[in-house]
Amino acid sequence: MKLNSKNLLDIIKKNQELFFVIFLVLMSVLITQFFQFSKAKTGSEYVKLINNLYFQKTFNNVFKGFQPKYSNVEHKVKKNETINGILKSYDVPENEINKILNIIIKNKKIKNLKVDEKIKFTIDNSNKTISRLILSISKTKKLQLVRNYENNSFIREEIVTNLQKRIIFTEGKISQSLYRSAINKRIPPNVIVEFARIYGFQIDFQRDIRKNDSFQIIYEVYEDENKKIFNTGNILFADLNLSNQNNSLYFFDKKGSEGHYDINGKSAKKALMKTPINGARLSSPYGMRKHPIDGFNKMHRGTDFAAPEGTPIMASGDGIVIKASWCGGGGNCVKIKHNSTYSTVYAHLSKFSSAAKTGKRVKQGQIIGYVGSTGKSTGPHLHYEVIFNGKRINSQTLKLPSGKILKGKSREDFEIKKIKTDVLKSELIQKYS
Repeated sequence: MKLNSKNLLDIIKKNQELFFVIFLVLMSVLITQFFQFSKAKTGSEYVKLINNLYFQKTFNNVFKGFQPKYSNVEHKVKKNETINGILKSYDVPENEINKILNIIIKNKKIKNLKVDEKIKFTIDNSNKTISRLILSISKTKKLQLVRNYENNSFIREEIVTNLQKRIIFTEGKISQSLYRSAINKRIPPNVIVEFARIYGFQIDFQRDIRKNDSFQIIYEVYEDENKKIFNTGNILFADLNLSNQNNSLYFFDKKGSEGHYDINGKSAKKALMKTPINGARLSSPYGMRKHPIDGFNKMHRGTDFAAPEGTPIMASGDGIVIKASWCGGGGNCVKIKHNSTYSTVYAHLSKFSSAAKTGKRVKQGQIIGYVGSTGKSTGPHLHYEVIFNGKRINSQTLKLPSGKILKGKSREDFEIKKIKTDVLKSELIQKYS
């Protein structure tokens, strides 16, 4: 059949839908091709624009205005860091740092920065100056410096955290050690240390405590408005039940007689503590033994307590430090003179505390150093000596002088205090049960 224009029109009319679909497909192909070409050309133009130096400068200047004017910094102090070094690391100008240091130096309460302490400050990004800085003075006080833009100086003020006292009662059984059991009950570590200290005159924590012995404690804490504990106070009551025998102690706060006393008004405090370290194992007693390094028998004129390196060592009594240095085979050692009769020696320390300085007076229970293995030592332990009238004696068999006994009006006041504490204890047991 001969195809002419008339026949073609008839075919199209009969197949309008088919031809419309073909038309759409052709148009789609043409539009897609055109779009791809335009996109490639546009992308090329964009690359040229972005690489243009003038455009880059304009872009930076425009978007620089979108950066925040101030940056808030909370810096955690690392070992050996200073205010000077910290501010320099944030590009604070030298004259600005000096202005801040002059204010801080005048505040004698601020000492060296403590590791992990947080310093907060706000930096003006336009010139890297400080608009506000907060620095800790103590657990409850902070120093705040706020820039006065009128005369370009700092307004200095102290921020005091308002603390509320709360009294806590806790009791528990001893499964492994007193320290571990107390930690599991969320008792603050310094309260545990104080608890062990007041019993350190009569209890050997290595040999006297057995599994399933128990303890009770009532102590003070000081919290902020968010219930965060800032500090701890006195232990008002303590009891160590050893082999079903109670050893209760009550805190008595009368001036001149402050301390912990048993139910008969007898002070827990004695001339020397039975052991100057908590949670340690008696590894070598006083007497003849084969020296672990020298290899021959010789008199061991002290007592060895094995403990992990870094375990705190306490002064076993009030006194004056007469030596805190290297002692040859004893490694780092501390010697304390308590009175005209007694002296004590603590050897093989890993390091000294700030209290262990020759000529410095220390209090009973104060930390003087930490367990180590310096000198002639086969492992971390404390070598402890008690010297009585110039002669080394066995500290474990030493009959220590009794503590103070309350009498007269003081004893009457103590009995009233004891009754009040027992009532408080009953109330707290009901509250926490």
